[in-house]
Amino acid sequence: MLATIRTAAIHGVDACPVQVEVDVSFGIPIFTMVGLPDASVRESRDRVRSAIRNSGFEFPPHRITVNLAPADVRKAGAAFDLPIALGILAATGVIAPDELARTVVIGELSLDGAIQATRGVLPVAAAAWRAGLPQILLPATNATEAAAILPEGILPVGSLAEAVSVMNGPPSVRSTVATPQPMKVPIPDFADVSGQALARRAIEIASAGAHNLLLVGPPGAGKTMMARRMAGVLPPLTFDESIESTTVHSVAGLLPAGAGLITDRPFRAPHHTISAAALAGGGSHPRPGEVSLAHNGVLFLDELLEFPRQVLEVLRQPLEEGVMTVARAARTIAFPARFVLVAATNPCPCGFAGDPTRECRCTPQQVARYVGRLSGPLRDRMDLTVDVQRLPSDMLGTAGEGEPSADIRARVVAARERQRTRAGGSGVPTNGSLSSADLRRHCALDAPGLTLLRRAAERLDLSARGFDRVRRVARTIADLEGEERIATEHVAEALQFRGNGEQSNW
Repeated sequence: MLATIRTAAIHGVDACPVQVEVDVSFGIPIFTMVGLPDASVRESRDRVRSAIRNSGFEFPPHRITVNLAPADVRKAGAAFDLPIALGILAATGVIAPDELARTVVIGELSLDGAIQATRGVLPVAAAAWRAGLPQILLPATNATEAAAILPEGILPVGSLAEAVSVMNGPPSVRSTVATPQPMKVPIPDFADVSGQALARRAIEIASAGAHNLLLVGPPGAGKTMMARRMAGVLPPLTFDESIESTTVHSVAGLLPAGAGLITDRPFRAPHHTISAAALAGGGSHPRPGEVSLAHNGVLFLDELLEFPRQVLEVLRQPLEEGVMTVARAARTIAFPARFVLVAATNPCPCGFAGDPTRECRCTPQQVARYVGRLSGPLRDRMDLTVDVQRLPSDMLGTAGEGEPSADIRARVVAARERQRTRAGGSGVPTNGSLSSADLRRHCALDAPGLTLLRRAAERLDLSARGFDRVRRVARTIADLEGEERIATEHVAEALQFRGNGEQSNW
């Protein structure tokens, strides 16, 4: 007898529909699997056999052939265990095949028949919704994740026996899923930060317009402390952004059991020993890297110049295009990667160049080599650069008197709303992502402002990219001030943050 089960394979952050065709026929007892399964899928034969027997069902002593269609798409992972097991039981008459025809099935089996959590459930639920399928049978621990897409069609199960019971039982007795609770991560407050008015202003501008930020200063100046508070001043994710970010984390297998949608903007801070593949994403079956996990949020690179140069060069494409393309011989996968890059570094190897209280021990050649680890093209993509100085000794040990994150966030949200209204349906909601056409339309300068910018471009030797990035930052400053037109003072402030790096080694 032949049975067909609907499931899906994960490719990038998308789900590709897969049909599991199971044929049980008389012949020499053998379990054959075709359709480009990888090693993890082929190993499911032993898991499925033990799970069926240990769940109280008879494993058919016949010839079993499993085809994973389409046959030209590589299948990987243990999430095919449950559909294969249910297909065998349907082919032997244990389950009514008609009910399975309208259900998407996904889940990993243990040898005792328990169903384990699996990654990539959210894109599978989205694929089921797009295909018009009314329900999805999945592990109970992944139910709240999928409920964001299919709130009425979730069939959570904890074991193979329970899955069979659900498929054979009347719809009226099927369990429902509670409303998924959003994931909340505690974020420190800017009220803890004393002083550092210039750096705080730069962080506010970077947050409002999604601009890249570089903090340069000696050890202990507070660069990391302020950067880690940036996520608290960013606006909450929209529903579409929340789906995108949760999908990336689901595919990467980083959502905790029972988690719902991610509502706070991601903040990723990889260590400087990270590899290029871990930052960009990849592997034999490509998974998202740190740049994609930071999608719609912040990617913080502490001790920037300790990262290998070849690792940093990976950032060029996502900073420009908002996408990370991973090419393999079999296929090319594009992961979303639109993030705000925040980097912190010391000004020199010893860390005290320009410090008024500590003498720098580095030679000019050592400083030049150190700064040279950051390539010119990547440096050109940093919209704002701030020199962060250490606090005076009389301010140490005192309680933070800075403005709280809630007040800064209110201004950032208002500025983002102005950008979203101005963009309309163009799909570019932040100034940091404005195209050349958008710049001409929304970032026109008056005569004094254009003259100032051209003179600064000549003096600071700005590239065409740097010239346009100053205009984008000036547009954000105007939005923070509630101004529709970009004034000369807005251009001057934007140049101040660009000039911090151009006038020194940075």
